[in-house]
Amino acid sequence: MFEWNGDRKQFLSVLWIFLSVNYIYCDIFSLHHAETLKGFIVGEIGGMKLTEEFLLSFAFIMQIPMAMIVLSRVLVFRINKYLNIVAALITGSIQSYTLYMGGTLHYVFFSIIEISTAILILYLAVTWHEADAVKNRTA
Repeated sequence: MFEWNGDRKQFLSVLWIFLSVNYIYCDIFSLHHAETLKGFIVGEIGGMKLTEEFLLSFAFIMQIPMAMIVLSRVLVFRINKYLNIVAALITGSIQSYTLYMGGTLHYVFFSIIEISTAILILYLAVTWHEADAVKNRTA
């Protein structure tokens, strides 16, 4: 039913794309929810002030999955493995924390998908062995 050539670099990159698109669509859906949109307009959501500094800090955080799209494809094995672990832990932890704070039904749905994807990335990175990376490089 599924077909995968075993190239973890490629698969990790695709998973980071999938994760990034889910983040984007969750935010777009949130703009269609009246209460959330009112919060954006007022500049406060869930007790958090949406200041320029707050938005800048999340801009940095959102660069993590987007940078991993490219880095997963081009980094050498050891750095790639550990950077995927760290990035998945950071993004998954932040998403878990925000889910714990609550949210709309669509937010909960997207969060579960995003956390699951971060866990899959973490699993693939932790179980990745250099012999597999060398095998795919020569294939």
